[in-house]
Amino acid sequence: MSHSDFEELLAVLDLKRVDDNLFIGTHPSKNPIRTFGGQMIAQAFVAGGRSLEHKQQPSALNAHFIAGGDPEQDLEFHIVRLRDEKRFANRRVDVMQDGQLLTTVMLSYMNGGRGLEHSVAAPDVAHPDTLPKIDELLRGYEETVPLFVEALRPIEWRYTNDPAWVMRDKGERLDHNRVWLKTEGAMPDDPVLHGAALVYSSDTTVLDSIITTHGLSWGFDRIFAVTMNHSVWFHRPIKFDEWVLYSTTSPVAAESRGLGTGHFFDEAGQLLATVVQEGIVKYFPASR
Repeated sequence: MSHSDFEELLAVLDLKRVDDNLFIGTHPSKNPIRTFGGQMIAQAFVAGGRSLEHKQQPSALNAHFIAGGDPEQDLEFHIVRLRDEKRFANRRVDVMQDGQLLTTVMLSYMNGGRGLEHSVAAPDVAHPDTLPKIDELLRGYEETVPLFVEALRPIEWRYTNDPAWVMRDKGERLDHNRVWLKTEGAMPDDPVLHGAALVYSSDTTVLDSIITTHGLSWGFDRIFAVTMNHSVWFHRPIKFDEWVLYSTTSPVAAESRGLGTGHFFDEAGQLLATVVQEGIVKYFPASR
């Protein structure tokens, strides 16, 4: 099943090029009610990368979600070329469906070369080979978090801490979430696809720390959450068919909005990418 899901991810990232500035993207066979945001921005990342005149490295992605997509219909990725130089490039990718703008994504590219280097340290966590697979952590919770059980899973997950639903069942709280990730199969030797897999995965678990900080969980508690905007900064080349650690926290929640921040580290502890996501998060306590 996992390998099939992985092949579906590769298929949705293999956009159809209509012309220099228009790509068409499909959906996988298993979808939520609305198009998964991580899928849309990963496809937009591919569209932007395929439109480059030169081979620059991605430096930043900034996405604003405007409307939900229909998984029964294809997506259009319209490229706006803002800058094309040998060292720098900028793109805007508008994701559309039936003439409606769903998401707009700004992409920056830069060939930087050597310079000063420092970064935050990777947290000290158990090696992924010693940790249970996500299927084991979902066992017994099929009726609590059915959307997670039934979701497309092209990425292998190994939590270093209890996921939200297990933590909630134990009556505990957690102000961070840390999970090892890698694709379920070998990726093509294509930096654009490795970056897209990271972008796809960056839209998972990043808001979890908002609710686990309060001892809550999807499935157990009445929570409404929707992503408003999402940003990724790329620091180093990415190999996403090798283990990477996604370490996330939430610095603030206020006015029915919450911020999730995350860092991707490779197994050597190098910081690969930084993520910030803002979402509307509402909790409706059960009436007593």
